[in-house]
Amino acid sequence: MKHIQYQWRVTKYDPRFRDEHGHYTLIEEWTSPSDIGETFDGNELTLDDYLRVEEAYIDSAIAFMEENGIQSVRVLGLEGSITEEDRASFLYESEFEGVVLKEDSLVDLGALRLIMKMVLRDFIWCQLYEDRFFIHLGTDYYMYIGSHVNCPSAIEWSATHGLFVESEPSPYGISEEDAIWEIGWNDLDSESKILVGKEDVTCIPLDECRSIFLLSAAHPVTGSFEIPREEKGFFQRFLEHEMDFDLYEYRFWGGH
Repeated sequence: MKHIQYQWRVTKYDPRFRDEHGHYTLIEEWTSPSDIGETFDGNELTLDDYLRVEEAYIDSAIAFMEENGIQSVRVLGLEGSITEEDRASFLYESEFEGVVLKEDSLVDLGALRLIMKMVLRDFIWCQLYEDRFFIHLGTDYYMYIGSHVNCPSAIEWSATHGLFVESEPSPYGISEEDAIWEIGWNDLDSESKILVGKEDVTCIPLDECRSIFLLSAAHPVTGSFEIPREEKGFFQRFLEHEMDFDLYEYRFWGGH
């Protein structure tokens, strides 16, 4: 991913209550939709309270997009999908079924709203990105925005809707210079899919990997991708391990 000059942490957490290390010091704060119905600082977190904050996060992210002139973003690092357990949740919405969840898919603002809801509600996880722009939704209801331009209007909008915008780099960002790439393998007969071996493949040409994994030119090739048997010849060139698809399942992985 390209270097992005402006990065912000956008949250409901007041920075006045952070210590010198940036750690939030108030214990009585909700951090997840699973906290709905619980009491914090003497007040019950109602569904309406939660939805109001969730909407502010989503609208804030869209305000940053609009100030960048961006109308769509790509899905990166997709994990999970809507399950039957999710469908039984009071936070489930039938509109979720209409969203095509696919790695590297380009989503417009309508789909973005639904995807952000799914991530914030812990149904799925992914990052959202475009050239020199990203939205990272982290644990404990933290959101990070990255942009190649300053966004004073979006910052002001967020502040007037109960959010706090701090200049802070995203811990989820990975630049191509800092990324590492590996090939790992596990026993085909193992249900646990425990990794039994791996090797670094730092010098592997990423453009060829994008072609093999059907990724766009903008994808940083981070995340995990299953290696097809028919591509053994390409990947074997970068491994000392002798690939054997009758014994092992192979995955290409990029990240920190």
